Amino acid sequence: MVSKNDVTTLKVAATYIGTIVGAGFATGQEVLQFFTRFGAMGIAGLIATTIMFIVFGYIIMDLGKSLNARSHLEIIRYSGGSILGSAIDAIITFFLFGAFTAMIAGTGALFVQQFNLPGMLGSILMAVITALTVLTGINGVINSISFVVPFLLAAVIGTSVFSILSSPPDITATVSGMGESGLITNWFMAAVLYVSYNTIVSVAVLGPLGAEARDRKSVRNGAILGGLGLGLGSVMIYLALSGNIAEVSRYEVPMIHVAGRISYTVQIFYAVVLTAEVYTTSVGAMYGFVSRITDMKKHPARSRMIVAVSTVAGLAASSFGFSNLVKYLYPVVGYGGIILLISLIYVKIINKKTA
Repeated sequence: MVSKNDVTTLKVAATYIGTIVGAGFATGQEVLQFFTRFGAMGIAGLIATTIMFIVFGYIIMDLGKSLNARSHLEIIRYSGGSILGSAIDAIITFFLFGAFTAMIAGTGALFVQQFNLPGMLGSILMAVITALTVLTGINGVINSISFVVPFLLAAVIGTSVFSILSSPPDITATVSGMGESGLITNWFMAAVLYVSYNTIVSVAVLGPLGAEARDRKSVRNGAILGGLGLGLGSVMIYLALSGNIAEVSRYEVPMIHVAGRISYTVQIFYAVVLTAEVYTTSVGAMYGFVSRITDMKKHPARSRMIVAVSTVAGLAASSFGFSNLVKYLYPVVGYGGIILLISLIYVKIINKKTA
């Protein structure tokens, strides 16, 4: 078991990064859809997202500490009130399931593109491993995510650096006809939506994480390190994709193609690490979804049933396709999540009810 004294700054930062760094991020699909296609202004969008990740990550975890949150519900009701809080809660709960579905769909896409194996095989494996981890509770979730994260960032940054050296970035490059959803109209809105839907996913873990953190200093520094880590990783992926944008825009998993340009060995290594990255977000999303529906500590039997039903339902929904989920589901939920961002700003900066 993890005691509160064990949840240090580094573990807070790693869990924050791991909750967000999943299939969309590490495959390059999110950065491609939200930033790379805007050319040079995509960099401005990434700088804005880094700042927002730090700010909102801190607010959520600090509220979690103040409220001793067990799920996202305490934070949502405190910041949004009963009526608005209920609407935000519904959006979060819906997208947590959607994010879990996107993660297992991403694993399926990886199995098809990299290993020429049936996509459903990869989806089933990810869904089962996620379910087993979630049944261990919040401490198991924190440990599993924070352990994997250093490998994730090393793989993303390492692969991106090699790609940048071999194919110099062209930040002015844009691609037309890549099938944009039409829901993301400019770089600033892309940045807001990117942070918004990622906050929807992460609040379910960040709230309880803040409650488990050693102290407020760990929360503050963890949010800063976590936000900077997310920003650095995103910028590196952006630069790697911008040097190959005409090619990578055709792939479900762009960064696997980029890794393959270095060597087959690097491609295999990235595929393995990518699977671990997908796992971290999948675990965070499912844990948040299940813990919202039932108290996992008080009702273990009910929790197991909900995990099982969610796993089967997620597998069925994953057939919609990974890139389609990123293209359509993420922006739609991002628009709804803006309400959450406004509520968090109000309660923390304007209302100032917490220490």
